[in-house]
Amino acid sequence: MNFKRPRGTADILPDDQPYWDHVYDVARKVANQFGYGRIDTPTFEDTNLFERGVGNETDIVQKEMYSFEDHGGDSITLRPEGTASVCRAYIENGLHNLPQPVRMYYAAAMFRYERPQAGRVRQFHQFGVEAIGDPSPEVDAEIIELGWKYIADLGIKNVTLRINSLGDSEGRADYISDLEKYFLGVPDQLPKVDRDRLNRAPLRVLDSKAKETQALADAAPKSVDYINGEAKEHWDALLVLLDNLKNVYPGFSYKVDHRLVRGLDYYNRTVFEFEPSEVSGSQGTLIAGGRYDPLMGILGGQETPAIGFAGGLERLILELKKQELPVTSSKGPDIVVVTLGDAGVAGAALASGLRAANVSTVLAPKRSMKAQMRYANQQNASNIVIIGDREVENGVVSVKNLAQGGDQSEVALDAASIAAHVLSAGNQ
Repeated sequence: MNFKRPRGTADILPDDQPYWDHVYDVARKVANQFGYGRIDTPTFEDTNLFERGVGNETDIVQKEMYSFEDHGGDSITLRPEGTASVCRAYIENGLHNLPQPVRMYYAAAMFRYERPQAGRVRQFHQFGVEAIGDPSPEVDAEIIELGWKYIADLGIKNVTLRINSLGDSEGRADYISDLEKYFLGVPDQLPKVDRDRLNRAPLRVLDSKAKETQALADAAPKSVDYINGEAKEHWDALLVLLDNLKNVYPGFSYKVDHRLVRGLDYYNRTVFEFEPSEVSGSQGTLIAGGRYDPLMGILGGQETPAIGFAGGLERLILELKKQELPVTSSKGPDIVVVTLGDAGVAGAALASGLRAANVSTVLAPKRSMKAQMRYANQQNASNIVIIGDREVENGVVSVKNLAQGGDQSEVALDAASIAAHVLSAGNQ
């Protein structure tokens, strides 16, 4: 039988790796610029972590998790998102004892059983950041700035930042009650899926993809009209901080979107999304996040303020390709060794010596000279070293510098001499 990769997964082949190197390298660079340290958590966790942290009524928990019982009888789930795992690690490892906030980032694979389509797969990768332990609007602005700079440093242009505030529990109860009353007044205009959402989680209706629901949502009560006290002060201060970023980053802008609620139960106050300007809806979302102050308490820890975001790397790469943005191609080897006649053993020994001298070296497959030269060009090699019976006898090799138009030189047949020659200034 012929095996195929599972539906909703992808093989990331060598030709596509430069894009992945780019999104990972820029993520690491920008996170470090903002003082965020890397955290890695297990690929699978206790299922209850996500049921409690993500929310039992969410589509993720209801329909999309990869859960199974292991041989010990424990219910295990492949992580569908990163924030709950980072919070579990924060609690379990006593990170509240460190100076706050604790700034962390991750880049890892996630798993959700979704209908595969462009930018939405069942095994996907996210770059995420979390700032835990600071309730200030300055940290909200920092997280949003980090997301903006990441996208800008990738080279992606024409991105829209949408923000909203969900307020705190005090005002949210009144808001949800009025929102429910509003939609209950037009039940026949809602598709069945949104009528069901209205009964389970009214906020989810605002996140609907149905056009008729979106039109109704535009006239629905607005969450920012229900925030007061500290939540209102926090929101007003954040808007001032974001206005200040307009003076720092050319092209930085934002718009308040009253329909933006995010799809997970743990969010409060600030929520935001970055998406390409010409695209609307979640399919176009590049980065999304918000504040999740209640989550630590939900997971059994101390009440701890926190905010973060996650960006889908597959979607970011799609946008890089859509905008035809160049990425640095993978550098070919410094040397491809071409062997002729009976010099195969000597060529293999030379290749090993060059690698030991920290020169990236590939031994061409034993074929005709023409085929080996073609192979070297396909590998994007900087140099070709030709070794045959005559070269072995005379103790020299021919070095052809492809990076400088094919100049050819004779060099002593020893790894140190060849390494010095190809790595010398102007001959790399």
